[in-house]
Amino acid sequence: MSEQREVRAQKVEALRVSGTMPWPDRFRRSHSTAEARGLPAGTTGVTVAGRLRLIRVMGKLLFAHLQDAAGQLQILVRREAVGEGSFEMLKKLVDLGDFLGATGSMMVTKTGEITLEARGVTFLGKALRPLPEKWHGLTDLELCYRQRYLDLVMSPETRERFGLRVEVIRQIRRMLEERGFTEVETPVLMTTPSGALARPFVTHHHALDIPLYLRIAPETYLKRLIVGGYERVYEFARCFRNEGMDPSHLQDFTMLEYYVAYWSYEENMEFTEELLKTVLTGVYGSLETARQRTGVDWSGEWPRVPLSDLIEREAGIRLADFPDAPALRDEVARRGLGIEDAAKLGRGSLVDQIYKKLCRPKLVSPVFLVRHPIDLSPLARRSDDDPSVADRFQLVVKGWEVVNAYSELVDPVDQRKRLEDQARLRQGGDAEAMEMDEDYLLAMEHGMPPISGWGMGIDRFVALLSNAANLRDVVFFPTMR
Repeated sequence: MSEQREVRAQKVEALRVSGTMPWPDRFRRSHSTAEARGLPAGTTGVTVAGRLRLIRVMGKLLFAHLQDAAGQLQILVRREAVGEGSFEMLKKLVDLGDFLGATGSMMVTKTGEITLEARGVTFLGKALRPLPEKWHGLTDLELCYRQRYLDLVMSPETRERFGLRVEVIRQIRRMLEERGFTEVETPVLMTTPSGALARPFVTHHHALDIPLYLRIAPETYLKRLIVGGYERVYEFARCFRNEGMDPSHLQDFTMLEYYVAYWSYEENMEFTEELLKTVLTGVYGSLETARQRTGVDWSGEWPRVPLSDLIEREAGIRLADFPDAPALRDEVARRGLGIEDAAKLGRGSLVDQIYKKLCRPKLVSPVFLVRHPIDLSPLARRSDDDPSVADRFQLVVKGWEVVNAYSELVDPVDQRKRLEDQARLRQGGDAEAMEMDEDYLLAMEHGMPPISGWGMGIDRFVALLSNAANLRDVVFFPTMR
């Protein structure tokens, strides 16, 4: 590699000697490669630019492929058209991976390939290191994650996957805006880690000399905005959770959360199904095409299943028979379920671990899980007909939790009690239990309307749609050791 770099560095000096800038400051294009491909033959004054991906010299002719964000276009260079100096520069000083600009007219070759016949070629940037070998690209997954820029250059599939991510976000934002939602921003640095059951990243604010936490969720700040008079708010929020990594979890990820005044979780469930079906139709053209591309049947009415029923069916545990953490721990031990750190977990976290280990992997088609135990949902409203469960739902697809949503708890007295319970669990060793948040309680005591809130992991949803096996496949630059 160092030898190839040295050869290319020598070409940089040769370019300078010839009067060519190796890295000029600008270039004006008239068309992208895709736009140029759509022009009729004979169109003149066409200027494109891109990275050189292929070059073939055939006597006095040179064929090249330029790649930009829109695709690739073949360029034909005739020696008599560009002059001896430019033609020799292309032959001797240009390498694959360099950037070129070309101006000319559109034509179709005898083999039927749409081509730009160049009247002039401009050198736009020297690559000091070669690209990966064309036919194999980057085959090492870890190298793809570490050098995503090369993965994007070499792999159409990677570019398509990230294009899907962009389109999914665009479609979601469009529908939310059409329904009267307001996009907002809330703090990434928080004085109290709140909004979810998770271990936070800890940092220090030197100017204020206080500990701070990277947010684990934007929830409590978005609900403060409901207190302030907003009725429909959402945020695409970068979140951070200092937990284990696996194919469906990253420690930093993008979460979409929204909150709506005067809704319950039931209206939210109806809207969720409508939202996601609309997004899928916008992305793929139809739900049938979405089924073909994702391997999931998104049509029909998505079923609603109580979490306790699912656990009883798949794990054989009737949660009502084990009303507290010690009793449930004993049952977990008796059945040999192998729940890690079970002795440190509260009842809610135990239920969650049983569900994740024994139940969730078996859920393939879209299903709404409802009526979670209240101790698993410290920010959710108690159900009126059964105070031991929450007005909450999760959407699960292919064994992945895609959406988590509640009727929000707006009773500050009940909220304080639950946060106190969480604080005791935290003191007892449950690192994912929530901390007391006095500032949020202060906001609640100024009055909240009925609210339903919603959260979806964007990385997870895009991975699901693109059949990616790992969330790192849909994040441009995942954190690596």
